[in-house]
Amino acid sequence: MLEFLQGSLHYIFSGALVGLLVGLTGVGGGSLMTPILTLIFGVTPTTAVGTDLAFAALTKGVGTAAHRLHGNVRWDIVGLLCAGSLTTAMASIFTLKQLGPISKDWVHLITFSIGVSVLLTALSLTVRTRILEWVKQNPEKMPHGDRLKITTVLIGGAIGILVTISSIGAGAIGATLILILYPHLRTAEVAGTDIAYAVPLTALAGLGHWWLGIVDISLLFGLLLGSVPAIWLGAKLSSTLPEKFTRTALTITLLLVGIKLVTA
Repeated sequence: MLEFLQGSLHYIFSGALVGLLVGLTGVGGGSLMTPILTLIFGVTPTTAVGTDLAFAALTKGVGTAAHRLHGNVRWDIVGLLCAGSLTTAMASIFTLKQLGPISKDWVHLITFSIGVSVLLTALSLTVRTRILEWVKQNPEKMPHGDRLKITTVLIGGAIGILVTISSIGAGAIGATLILILYPHLRTAEVAGTDIAYAVPLTALAGLGHWWLGIVDISLLFGLLLGSVPAIWLGAKLSSTLPEKFTRTALTITLLLVGIKLVTA
């Protein structure tokens, strides 16, 4: 055990860093963890995605339990998002299986998709306030009734593909889209609903990647050792540090990482 801890200190530290940011801001898990594994530690993009999905499912499961206790999960919205995302996640896994051994071109495509997802996450953090202002000023242009339900399912489907391929998108992108479609929700309900629907999605995608043989269990355990206590610490610190400061720092980091991945 001691030998494992000594050999995994860099992964434990990375898990703690990402966990701290997730606790502070509520986002940044997949959008930071996968790039850290690929750019800093040289983990292959396919293994990084699969391991991060398993990591996200376990950590978000804890978050869902906490939000459920406080009544912050809108299960009707969770069900609609899952109807779309779980379907496309399974289709994406079977597509990856049919493609066979990962070629250099496919690895480059995955790296590029990770970079695009990171940039989309940064963009969603940057323009979220402006989008919400427009939504509140133009409620008649937003979908309602059955149209709203269908739109929610379709958005869930798009996120399902994005998350399965890159492990990124269920956090900030998902939360932003939930806010746009359901602007009347409280902030806590948006966070709780976003985390809750991400659990079955990342769990299914993670199991799919494990089936494909691209989940590193030792790496996963090291990340969890660092992240679990750090998420708790970040949540405590979030009440003292300005949200604008932490989100700005996260956005700048994501922009730099995304540009690096896209141009790699």
